[in-house]
Amino acid sequence: MDGVWSTLRRNPLQRRVTVLTVALVALAVVASNLAGYVALRVTLLNASESVALRVAADLVEPAARSLTTTDQLSLQLRQAGGVVVEAVDAQGRVVRVPGETATLVLAPRDLAATGPDGVTVRRSGVDTAGRPYVVVVVPVPTTGDGLVVARPLATALQVLSAARVISGLVVLASLLAATVAGSLVARSALRPVRELTGAVQRAADTRDFQSVPVREARGEVAVLAASFNQLLRSITTMRERQSRLVADAGQELRAPLASLTENVDLLTRDLGSPCLTPEARAAVLGEVRARLQELTRLVGDLVHLTRGDGAEAFVPLDLRVVVRAAVDRVRPKAPHHAFDLRLHELHVIGDADALERAVVHLLDNAVTWSPAGSTVRVRLDGNRLRVADSGPGIAEAELPYVFDRFFRGRAARRRPGSGLGLSVVAKTVEDHGGSVRAGRSDDGGAELTVQLPGVTRVEALPRLLTSAT
Repeated sequence: MDGVWSTLRRNPLQRRVTVLTVALVALAVVASNLAGYVALRVTLLNASESVALRVAADLVEPAARSLTTTDQLSLQLRQAGGVVVEAVDAQGRVVRVPGETATLVLAPRDLAATGPDGVTVRRSGVDTAGRPYVVVVVPVPTTGDGLVVARPLATALQVLSAARVISGLVVLASLLAATVAGSLVARSALRPVRELTGAVQRAADTRDFQSVPVREARGEVAVLAASFNQLLRSITTMRERQSRLVADAGQELRAPLASLTENVDLLTRDLGSPCLTPEARAAVLGEVRARLQELTRLVGDLVHLTRGDGAEAFVPLDLRVVVRAAVDRVRPKAPHHAFDLRLHELHVIGDADALERAVVHLLDNAVTWSPAGSTVRVRLDGNRLRVADSGPGIAEAELPYVFDRFFRGRAARRRPGSGLGLSVVAKTVEDHGGSVRAGRSDDGGAELTVQLPGVTRVEALPRLLTSAT
């Protein structure tokens, strides 16, 4: 059996479906024909036996009178249709009807019908010529003999033989029809699977990840086709984003690399023939350091944007601690700005470093757009963190795009920066199951709002941990 299944598994799916369909149809047809043949055989034999019993019941009294008076069977007991009538005594002596040409082969069990306690015997038998009969032996009460009545089975066996031939032809025709029908059904039913398989092969060979229409898909195949098309769309979107990210990153890297190259060339020439004053050399080195810091920050942001979910580093955090740490990092870079913090208790499950980096980017953005001497307002209330500045605000047309990678508004293009900071914020917040949006602050500047799942009491942290898992 294992070899059969192993052979089937090595064949294509359509062939396996066809073979299994034919096998099941063959099993059903053979079983039904066998059951019909057995039922017909039992019916014919029972009918012949019933006829023989009726004949025997009709002949018992005439046979008893004949045996009592003459010790022979009279000629009137002879039956038409090849029915054989005999009598047998307890010693096995057989008395036949005069003129009967067929002689039955006596069976030892026939003697059970003789004697005062004789019982009716039913059996199949043959005559000396080998012709089959159904035989009944009934006791003759007055003589103690057994009356044997045998009805020929030739007609019934011919009917059964014809039934076997017809059944065989039906089985063969059914197998042929099942093969054709199974092939057609398998071909039709598996058409969506073939189309889907072809689409997978084309996508693998050509790298063309466009959605493919799958006709006549129903049930699980339709779900599979929809899932595959969704996967293709996701791959296409991912490739487009990857291509755009690479192109944008190359564009952003070009300027600092060009500046570094120029400054390094200048310092190299100065080593051969000094031409820079110490102040100019220090300025060039400062520019090189600034560009290296810019490249480091840009590469770090790119790595953060392209890496997977870092949920394995998530731990319970007090977000107030994270926000204060971010403000402490930004404050030395913004000596001409004040920070107004109003932080209420909020506990979250997250990555402290990633969240701190996101808050730093929010603060950097606010400092960049706020004029010197202004105040950056940081509010943590409920599960919302709001960072507001006093700058010119974000144009309505640009609000939907501020969190896109490398997006820089018209006014931002005149300022330094890569356009990745707010993308890092959006990615980090998304990884933590939150959301971020941009709007206007009360004094017309920009206000960026981060919403994170969290609890306002440390006692509720176990419930947050349970929901996070």
